Formats: sequence, structure tokens, C-alpha cells
Amino acid sequence: MKVAFLTSGGIAPCLSAAVGRLAQNYLNKYPDIEIIGYLNGYKGLLLGDFIRFKKTVLNKIDDFYQFGGSPIGNSRVKLTNIKDCEKNGYIKIGENPLEVAAQQLVKDNVTILHTIGGDDTNTTAADLSNYLRKHNYLLNVVGLPKTIDNDVYPITQTLGAFTAAEQGAIFFENIVNENTTSNRQLIIHEIMGRHCGWLTAATALKYRERLKKIQFIEELKIFKEKWDIHSILIPEQNINIIEECNRLKKVMDKYDCVNVFLSEGAGVDTIIAEAENSGEKILRDAFGHVRLDELNPGKWFANKFGKELNANKILVQKSGYFARSAKSNKEDLDLIFKVADFATESALRKQNGVVGWDEENNNKLSCIDFSRIKGGKPFDISQKWYKEMINQIHSI
Repeated sequence: MKVAFLTSGGIAPCLSAAVGRLAQNYLNKYPDIEIIGYLNGYKGLLLGDFIRFKKTVLNKIDDFYQFGGSPIGNSRVKLTNIKDCEKNGYIKIGENPLEVAAQQLVKDNVTILHTIGGDDTNTTAADLSNYLRKHNYLLNVVGLPKTIDNDVYPITQTLGAFTAAEQGAIFFENIVNENTTSNRQLIIHEIMGRHCGWLTAATALKYRERLKKIQFIEELKIFKEKWDIHSILIPEQNINIIEECNRLKKVMDKYDCVNVFLSEGAGVDTIIAEAENSGEKILRDAFGHVRLDELNPGKWFANKFGKELNANKILVQKSGYFARSAKSNKEDLDLIFKVADFATESALRKQNGVVGWDEENNNKLSCIDFSRIKGGKPFDISQKWYKEMINQIHSI
């Protein structure tokens, strides 16, 4: 038996821990097993670039849990995007990436492949699995759901998201002190979340929980309200810019600052339409996603709000790379261990799919068929904890 690991997409605070736990499971059960890790995701698979896991790794499993990022590297490569694979030199002109990847797995004699990534990673794994089956090569592919956006159907909780929310809160805990450097200051905390506002909402919740533990000095007008969040903007809610500006102007007048938690996907359709009407070209990645760094939603909202709120200073800060690069916290490690253990069992039972808690099956931990996996799951804004938080914020 030969097992291969592959991590792909953006990094998240779960990749190193998941690789470590999977390696531990297989090496404990099968001391003579051969394990390889394809370097830098599907790029390494296409190029036949991998590293072997020595047996001595078993003595250093705990070390995996001390790192963020991936011990075997990441990349954003879509096997069905032939032009992109040709452009980057991963395949020769005229080759089919799926065929190249499949032949490499056959050449390496891999019997089990674990993909650790988001919906793009695992739907690509499904394409690969289907291709191999059509060509009579039986390979078990079991994915683990990684994304800090927590937006994969039908999975209740993806790996790494809990840690990212906590780290985003820690990030803003420092940044918010910048409101002491100027009067009428607008701070926009831009948080990852292309289609889903879960991470922004969860980060806000974590931040406000931490805020409760801080002692303020009201005698010097150091009020909790000045350090609190005054607006949360996410893709799932319509944003009435005029109404929000009118509300936030009152906050600015009263507390001399406004703190906004902005999901990077909030208002994107409006921003794209405005950019295209101005003749700007919208850049996209290999998966067809708009490159949000270039679109710069934070800057767009900063310009809109800054003018209306008469802000004297505007600060836009992105916590994405800080949050997604962290090592797993205890809450995520508990999830990772359960998912990795179930993924190992599923692979040994010759199942294919993505392991997670299935929202459509009473939140049961299952190996969910690849055909049911897709991204873009919206955050449920009707949840009690979120509605209560918004009401509290709007009452400031």
C-alpha cells in the first residue's frame, strides 16, 4: 500500500496538523507503509515532484502541530484548466492535465490519495478520481475540507476556520489602538471571505468576547464603545451605503472613531460593475475567481465611508495572511484529529469522498460523495448569536 498526501489552494491553520495526523495514523497501523507528499499541491503531482515520509517522522508527530502553513507546500492549480497548466509549464502543449496527473499516480503506484483543501481542491480530486476509474485504475481518493471561509456544501465546519477567526480577533486587538493616533479616525478591518461572511462574523464574535476582558479607563474617556465594532459588512446582507453612512456618522460624532469589520466579498458585485463601467479590466485566477487583492474592496469602502463620515484619518488593514498562516488552535486540533482519523478509516474501506459533518444528514461525520461537494455556501445570518451581536452593535 502506498499513500500520497497533497495540500492545495490557499493555506489555512490546519494543513500541517492534518498531514501529521494522517501520517501518524498510517505509520502506527502499517509500519512498512510507503508515504509520499506531492510538493506544492497539484503542481507537484503534474511534475512528479514529491518527498518521501521517513519512518522517523512518527517520532516527531507533535512537531507538526507547532506549525502553520503546509509541510509539503501549496499552489492554486486546476487540472481542468489546460491553458493555465500549459502557461505555467506544468504540462506540455497538447497534453491533458488530468491524464498527466493520472499517469503520474500510476507511475508512483499510489493506492490512496488524500487531498487537503477547499471545494476547488476536492472537486479537482473528484475529476481525477473519475478519470482514473474510466481508465480502469482504482485509486481511493479521500479529501479533508480546508478553508477559513467555512463555505463548503454540505459541510458544517471546515478545518482551520476556528483558528482563523481567533487570530483575526487578536490581529484587530492591536490594530484598534491606532484610533488613538488621530481624531475622527475610520478603521476598516478587511477579512477573507469571497462569497461567505462566516469568518467575518466569527472574527467579530471572538473579538468582542476578548474585549469583555479588558478594563477601560472612563475617567480619561477610554470607553469600551470606542474599541468596539461599529459595523459588520458581509456578502449575505444588502448594504445600503446611505443609511449605513448616516448611522456611522452619529457614532463618529460621539466616539471620534468608527471600526468596521468588512468581508472582502461584501459589495463585490457593485464594485465590479463600477470598475467595468470605468473600463477597468477585472483580473481572475486559474479557477475563474476575481482577484480580490487587485479589486481592493477595503479601499473602495474606505473612499465611500471616509468622505461621508468626514474622517480625518483612514486605515485599512487586512488580517487574512496573518490569520490563515497560524498554527491550529485546540478547537481546530480536535476537529482535525476526528476528520483525519475518519478519513484514514474511509480510505482503508475503499471509500471516495470528502470527510466532514454532513448538514444534510443530521450533522453526522461522514465520507461525503464528491458529487455533493461545492463551494459558495452562504453564512446563515438568521442564527441567534449573529442577530444578537448585530443588535448590540447597532445600539452603540
